[in-house]
Amino acid sequence: MAEISYLTHIELDDTGLPAPTPEVDQERKIAIYDLIEDNAFGLPDKGDAPTPAGPYKLTLSIQDKRLVFDVVTEQDDKAGEFHLSLSPFKDTIKDYFQICEAYFDAVKSLPAAQIEAIDMGRRGIHDEGGRLVQERLEGKIETDKRTARRLFTLICVLHFRG
Repeated sequence: MAEISYLTHIELDDTGLPAPTPEVDQERKIAIYDLIEDNAFGLPDKGDAPTPAGPYKLTLSIQDKRLVFDVVTEQDDKAGEFHLSLSPFKDTIKDYFQICEAYFDAVKSLPAAQIEAIDMGRRGIHDEGGRLVQERLEGKIETDKRTARRLFTLICVLHFRG
């Protein structure tokens, strides 16, 4: 079991990706702010060598169609790098963007009850994405549900194609 620590800095390497829409940029800013304010993030020991203790800094990027978690300590010592296939996230990300678009459109003109119904669906897909993040990171990174949900938001931002 990982000693749960936390993240103090998060960076998205969106080099080569299209500029996000204002809504996607706002989602990114909120997710990063919320993550820094409250998160649980730990790295399990591998074999005989202990993993450097946190707190950690995280850079998320997409390289060669793979999601990369690059983790360093506060002193910028390498703590771990994990490459995950984006394929398992594909459908959930697509669903999340569709419902977010419906939500952003709804807040402009629909009554509160309809906005709340769409937002409930959005939260459900977000929860599903968080569970997927935890599942895919199993044995690599330990997080709580709230941290995994926010990481899913950042994965979606990196996956955004304009």
